[in-house]
Amino acid sequence: MHSITVDRTGGPEVLRYRELPDPVPERGELLVDVAAAGVNFIDVYQREGRYRAGLPFVPGREGAGTVARLGEGVSGFTVGQRVAWASGVLGSYSTRAVIPAQRAVAVPDGMDPETAAAVMLQGMTAHYLTHSTYEVQRGDTVLVHAAAGGTGLLLTQLVKLLGGRVIGTVSSPEKEKLARRAGADEVIAYEGFDRKVRDLTGGEGVPVVYDGVGRVTFDRSLASLRTRGLMVLYGGASGPVPPFDPIRLLDGGGLFLTRPTLIPAYLRTREEFLWRAGDVLRRVASGDLRVHIGHRYPLADARRAHEDLEGRRSAGKLLLIP
Repeated sequence: MHSITVDRTGGPEVLRYRELPDPVPERGELLVDVAAAGVNFIDVYQREGRYRAGLPFVPGREGAGTVARLGEGVSGFTVGQRVAWASGVLGSYSTRAVIPAQRAVAVPDGMDPETAAAVMLQGMTAHYLTHSTYEVQRGDTVLVHAAAGGTGLLLTQLVKLLGGRVIGTVSSPEKEKLARRAGADEVIAYEGFDRKVRDLTGGEGVPVVYDGVGRVTFDRSLASLRTRGLMVLYGGASGPVPPFDPIRLLDGGGLFLTRPTLIPAYLRTREEFLWRAGDVLRRVASGDLRVHIGHRYPLADARRAHEDLEGRRSAGKLLLIP
């Protein structure tokens, strides 16, 4: 089989396309022929060494494909079945991957594997952000950063399905069109966005900010919150946020700050995984959630995919196709 490997941490240049022996599934695992693998910022963080992964490793925490072999003790899956997976997994940047059965779910009939691969990790992220971290209520106005990104587009749609109003930030006119198509009520540029948010909310601010950008937006995100508002820092696409004095939360009006992640906080059990993945896939299958695949790359071009993601030259979801 062929895989992308990381032998040392660093920039996109450390991603190597190599031939490796086929893996063998152990107890509780599935061997899967990968049809598509999702490219996510967490892959970048692990490649850089910001998030630790034992070296060497094959990146990729999300994908979809066909079961080729069952490990001992696996039930509920069959050889030839189409499955998707996300989080708690490494090795999806490969033509074949071993996946823990506990992190896999059946792909609904009629859904192509690329769509399933594109929605698993970012879809469940958008789900926990809107259903658990801050339960969006009808009439809430929320700020969604990077509203034309893979997670941002899904976040926007879920907020709208829950009856909320979305103010989205984007970096280009093309991305503004995507955000509006997803349902964003107001789309604004990053420059001075905190002032614009205040203007759009009658000076009050928003109850929650969903911020996956990090360093360059953090301060103004705090300034966009209303009294007792919640800052949800779920990523750091622009880099990690420097240490800050918690007294700023008091100065902002008794603000709250959380740094959530799927594992271990929001996928604690198999049941929770099936709830989130099942809800997302059902909404996609019904047409309530639309998945925008921004670009597909051959597996060997993983470096270019990472460069495009980090350079913010992409919109929607990026996929590697083995």
